[in-house]
Amino acid sequence: MSYYIGIDLGTSAVKMLMTDENGEIIKSVSKEYPLYFPHEGWSEQKPEDWWSAVKEGLKELTDGSDKSLAKGISFGGQMHGLVILDENDNVIRPAILWNDGRTQSEVDYLNNEIGKHKLSEYTANIAFAGFTAPKILWLKKNEPENFKRIKKIMLPKDYIAYMLTGVHSTDYSDASGMLLLDVKNKKWSQEMLDICGVDESVMPKLFESYEVTGTLKSELAEELGLNGDTKVIAGAGDNAAAAIGTGTVKHGQCNISLGTSGTVFISQDTFSVDDNNALHSFAHANGKYHLMGCMLSAASCNKWWLEEILKTNDYIGSQKDIKELGENNVFFLPYLMGERSPHNDPNVRGAFIGMSMDTTQSDMTQAVLEGVAFGLRDSVEVARSLGMEITRSTICGGGAKSPLWRNIVANVMNMEIVTLKKEEGPAMGGAILAMVGCGEYSDVYEAAEKLVKYDRVYSPDPELVGKYEIKYKEFNHLYPTVKDLFN
Repeated sequence: MSYYIGIDLGTSAVKMLMTDENGEIIKSVSKEYPLYFPHEGWSEQKPEDWWSAVKEGLKELTDGSDKSLAKGISFGGQMHGLVILDENDNVIRPAILWNDGRTQSEVDYLNNEIGKHKLSEYTANIAFAGFTAPKILWLKKNEPENFKRIKKIMLPKDYIAYMLTGVHSTDYSDASGMLLLDVKNKKWSQEMLDICGVDESVMPKLFESYEVTGTLKSELAEELGLNGDTKVIAGAGDNAAAAIGTGTVKHGQCNISLGTSGTVFISQDTFSVDDNNALHSFAHANGKYHLMGCMLSAASCNKWWLEEILKTNDYIGSQKDIKELGENNVFFLPYLMGERSPHNDPNVRGAFIGMSMDTTQSDMTQAVLEGVAFGLRDSVEVARSLGMEITRSTICGGGAKSPLWRNIVANVMNMEIVTLKKEEGPAMGGAILAMVGCGEYSDVYEAAEKLVKYDRVYSPDPELVGKYEIKYKEFNHLYPTVKDLFN
């Protein structure tokens, strides 16, 4: 028997699990750490807090097991965060996170003065406030002394990998979200490094997600009681790692995540980018590529509606009176925090439209569920415009626990929606990558085929698909009509 450890370095906690070679979970552990908001719109964490939580978690995770059986460790992790180290590999300042909003002027500079066309040519993507490159420009302007001390630039999960191995590494999927990687050619973009004023020597070495980056440092292995031959595998950004865990690895396979934010993740064998950069074009953890649309508010829309407005936690009860799908005259724009894909509009906000004297609470609840599904379909339509045939998707995340919402998504998208028997997110993806890196499986495809188990299929109903087609076209008129109200 062999043990494999998957580490999901999230924004609120690190989730860790240990599996055997068949993907059966032996134990899981979660450790929280603080989130800091020094100014309005800022979001930071201390990498030292991550490391303390991971070390404690590893001890707890392996306690009571034969630690000599731990063969490999890998990761999924929050993307885009800026971690900077000095000449002694000490952290210079707290990490600036993916949901930090301080870089709007740097984003405007990159998109408008450097130009979206140039950015897309260099990196296959355009600038967003969450990406890493704008954070580097902000640091250069606002904290020049810290900027001068930089000897290594890292991403969150890669700092943990460094602490485990002493190797400065990253993987292509996570690096894709920095706006510093030439995604198509899988190398650092010299043009973007020049724009940011950093030398390639400060960037970590690039690996495929399933490649071994090193082994546990001997003193750390001794402290943790683990095997000194335990391999550390590069891992992936959280969305790519979650896609591995849902088996979204072959060309055209899709995963929809109804989490706090919403994502449409589409695996593809060949590189492509849409004309308007409405979708992110990133490297995938399987060694190929993927397209990804990201909604800033998905299941969080329903949480806001129920808990803040209706003052209830009865998620199931709120949906019991929803019977007539495809005939709701109320629309909800799910832009409570602005929107990323496909509009890239930080200023737009949510709205209910189409209410009348006979509108009920259930109509509005239904509109929220449908509005999120319509917003996710926007990203699917961009992928379809590139010639991708998408007829089936797995679904995960907290919102996917609702059978009604799954049914709405199937009919709005006109595709089969498939649930998983076990949903463990990026941590399971990390464990699978560790297995591949250690040779337990020949590649990611074999591992996904043998380890990922599907459960229920929701098939679209042709009559309902027709009704939602009309509603989706109506929904498409709403954003262009209201966007100027918010600028």
